[in-house]
Amino acid sequence: MSEESADQLFLGRQPILDRDQRLVAYELLFRSSSTRNTADVEDAVSATATVIANAFSELGIVAALGSRLGFINVDLEFLFNDVIELLPPQSVVLEILETVPPTVGVVERCRVLKQAGFMLALDDVIQFDPQYADLIALIDIIKVDIQPLSRVELMQLAMKLKPSGKTLLAEKVDSREMMELCMQLGFSLFQGYYFAKPTILAGKKIEHSQLSLLKLFGLVLSDADTAELEKALKPAPDLVINLLRLTNSVGAGCSEKITSLRHAITVLGRRQLERWLQLMVFTGSNKHAGSANPLLTMAATRGRLLELLAGELHAGDQALADRAFMVGIMSLMPALIGLPIVEVVAPLGLTNDVRDALCEGRGELGDLLQLAGGCESGDIATLSSALRHLPGLTAKALNRAQAQAMQWALQISEQQAA
Repeated sequence: MSEESADQLFLGRQPILDRDQRLVAYELLFRSSSTRNTADVEDAVSATATVIANAFSELGIVAALGSRLGFINVDLEFLFNDVIELLPPQSVVLEILETVPPTVGVVERCRVLKQAGFMLALDDVIQFDPQYADLIALIDIIKVDIQPLSRVELMQLAMKLKPSGKTLLAEKVDSREMMELCMQLGFSLFQGYYFAKPTILAGKKIEHSQLSLLKLFGLVLSDADTAELEKALKPAPDLVINLLRLTNSVGAGCSEKITSLRHAITVLGRRQLERWLQLMVFTGSNKHAGSANPLLTMAATRGRLLELLAGELHAGDQALADRAFMVGIMSLMPALIGLPIVEVVAPLGLTNDVRDALCEGRGELGDLLQLAGGCESGDIATLSSALRHLPGLTAKALNRAQAQAMQWALQISEQQAA
């Protein structure tokens, strides 16, 4: 693997346009480099899992799609995998590859996905095959590969497909002449190099602790309560940030603000959480099992410190303590993933006080964050200033919370290295 791809993630994205050349969707494509606009796919399931993880968890749905639909390739094996249920039906089109046979089982699986609210497309159609009739009845969009077809063959195929009433998408359109012919033949959607080559979105990959993944997966499978799941997530800030991104992706269009890890788990739901953990395992994103990223350890320590300090200031206010923990761990995400905090926070649907603390250092949570920074740097002026804004907090309570937070983080690091 190249040095570039070792710590980065990539996602190909090609526009899909309507008859007025307005952008309506993107096809999301597996890419392993920012410079090679082709895919070297050795494992189709892993490639699809990587596309899904990068679009809906790592990069976030807003960065990947905006308000557009995303077409995602689905092969036979992935079609029957429960991980597919992790995807938000309102945001994606499942693109059934031409390698998927139209068996009774495939048709029934597609019927179940349709009932779950997914849109379906049939990929790379180059001929009318009667054995696909039952599958086409469930399909919303038929993608016709016009590249290998002559003008006469394309006209004949379009005439056979139009009575189905399905939306026809012409793919691999590479000239204005071909676009105009397809428009005359009744195609509604268009994709190809004539409009745009795939662009590549890149971001810094967050490594996921295999131990944390396996522990969480076991807890979910054993139907552990939400408090246990939250406890297992707290030592893994990298998983937390992706959980928040995913929660926002699945709940796209929902105005509900996420107030805590417990809230995110509840909004996401147990089944979706299980599928997400499966997906994280599928992508094989952790290449350094047994080693702890110092930034992650520091983020976890900071989160725990802010949680304890919030408890000192407002005893019994667990909701505030939860938000304080979230501020602490997310405050180091810019260093961890290489993006400004405003860009990290934007798609996560966080409450105003959490966002204000992270982006502007405002409010009580902002003061607590400043205090944590002062503790880490040993800056007496910063410490004194922060404590003046937090009159209910004593130096003794701060020292006690620091010791507890560092002890907690040390225990977590030892567990991860075991």
